Amino acid sequence: MSRPPLPPFTAETAAQKARMAEDAWNGRDPARVALAYTPDSRWRNRAEFLEGRAEIEAFLTRKWTRELEYRLIKEVWAWQGNRIAVRFAYEWRDDSGQWFRSYGNENWEFDEAGLMRTRIASINDLPIRADQRMFHWPQGRRPDDHPGLTELGL
Repeated sequence: MSRPPLPPFTAETAAQKARMAEDAWNGRDPARVALAYTPDSRWRNRAEFLEGRAEIEAFLTRKWTRELEYRLIKEVWAWQGNRIAVRFAYEWRDDSGQWFRSYGNENWEFDEAGLMRTRIASINDLPIRADQRMFHWPQGRRPDDHPGLTELGL
């Protein structure tokens, strides 16, 4: 299975890869998202360590059950060869109605078929009021005309 764009990445293909990941995560379909990773992909997400698509899918299912009204923006920070570093922010609320903006960085490494074999994520959560939210598009893909992180001052 091949998942273009393939490494080595350019500025354009790294941005394309990041947008594809953002779109998939905003779709909140754990099975679909897990297909972007190698069968033996290794993750560190905060303090949780995962290995393989089944663990990734289970993790994402738990995540999106808890993180309601999830909306994510990713932006490429750097790239070289088969690696991309992104920064991101996402907004969500818990089941009590408390809103959060979660900020972080991810380091990605891809195999020759364009599947992610390593994902290392560091994330911090900031409680926010509903009137402080910045991500207001309907659930799903972020509209092309919605500002990115830099434009939002994040």
